[in-house]
Amino acid sequence: MQGVFFIAACTSVLAVALICIFLFANGLPAMKEIGFVKFLTGTVWRPNNDLYGIFPMIVGSIYITAGAIVFGVPIGILTAVFMAKYCPKVIYKPLKSATELLAGIPSVIYGFFGLVVLVPFIRDTGRSMGFSGNGSSILTASLLLGMMILPTIIGLTESAIRAVPDQYYEGSLALGATHERSIFMVIIPAAKSGVIAGIVLGIGRAIGETMAVIMVAGNQARMPSGILRGIRTMTANIVIEMGYATGLHREALIATGVVLFVFILIINFSVALLNRRSGNDK
Repeated sequence: MQGVFFIAACTSVLAVALICIFLFANGLPAMKEIGFVKFLTGTVWRPNNDLYGIFPMIVGSIYITAGAIVFGVPIGILTAVFMAKYCPKVIYKPLKSATELLAGIPSVIYGFFGLVVLVPFIRDTGRSMGFSGNGSSILTASLLLGMMILPTIIGLTESAIRAVPDQYYEGSLALGATHERSIFMVIIPAAKSGVIAGIVLGIGRAIGETMAVIMVAGNQARMPSGILRGIRTMTANIVIEMGYATGLHREALIATGVVLFVFILIINFSVALLNRRSGNDK
């Protein structure tokens, strides 16, 4: 069985290695031909004119991911706290099933919901306040992604909170802290690693989401000019154009995937470094 486990572990590592080799072997030559600085900082994406600047897509991905974090993380953490420490047993199972169902809904269904419900709502609300726009915007995509990352954050955060020994909570109460103060000043800090893991996985899904973003973000390869304007993300750019891309255009799209992959690595490395420093401080 030790050999079976070893083979399984090697298979996982090999899969990651093969993906890295494919991306970098096909993407780095395109970056070199276009120019690393020109590729990363260029603001014009016109493959027909051999202009490959992905900076608007990088900014768009960051904006939409940040918006999803702003909307999704507080709601997810507070929902997890409610389910772990406040929720009556009568409604716990239906609520738990509902949050798990959110994780199973295909992204295209989220996209339909955003297209039919959120886009008209954002458009009408914006126009009533004197703003222009057709509703397909950064704000709409952020709201939708905020919903999509909720089950990941809720599930991991609740599990982390329940894993904290009861003595932490009881000791805090014994020292005179209130129920809420014990939860937010003792329990959640003790469950920090699990909470951060949920947030990181949520960020990974938000920055890598494609179909729902394509349907509600507007898909305009330009620099953001406001949260009510359309934008194109790196993932959307790859999916929209990969079907007909050839030559340098195709290689530039793969290079965009390299940049996206590096973004994920940076996020994971930063979180691991933060956890290591927190552990050393203790």
